[in-house]
Amino acid sequence: MTRIDRIGRIVLLVLQAFVAVTACAGGVVLILGSVNPAWSSLLVPPLDYLEGSPFTSYLVPGLLLVVLVAGVHAFAFVLTISESTWSTSAAAAGGFACVIWIGVQMVFIPFSFLQALYFVVGLVELGVTMVRLGILEPVTPPHRTTFVSSRGQRSPHAPK
Repeated sequence: MTRIDRIGRIVLLVLQAFVAVTACAGGVVLILGSVNPAWSSLLVPPLDYLEGSPFTSYLVPGLLLVVLVAGVHAFAFVLTISESTWSTSAAAAGGFACVIWIGVQMVFIPFSFLQALYFVVGLVELGVTMVRLGILEPVTPPHRTTFVSSRGQRSPHAPK
């Protein structure tokens, strides 16, 4: 494992753990605030933000946040820490989940610092994943030759 790969792995593990924990906590807060409005706190956005969206409460968005963002990141974390061959694919899925989640969220909810933070985290995850896949390594094209062996083998194009 190269030094860049080790650093990339550590960066991914930190970001995956961060997103898994915070997205799970955020999803749980949204779910609890939807189930009982008395449990709603400063952490649950106003219901006005859902106007024009397919949702009438934060229950489904909270569930989606837990499953699609926190769950994917937790799964990617486990695969990355165990050095699975699927860890890079899972890391990419986590990065895309973050970027897509924030992109869709910004259609309905006014801009906040957290949206920018998680969008950047998703982009960093995707960037580190590409580096681990070798995007920085020089590409050397395969060597092509026109050499034809003359050791008793006839060319299929030679006259008979």
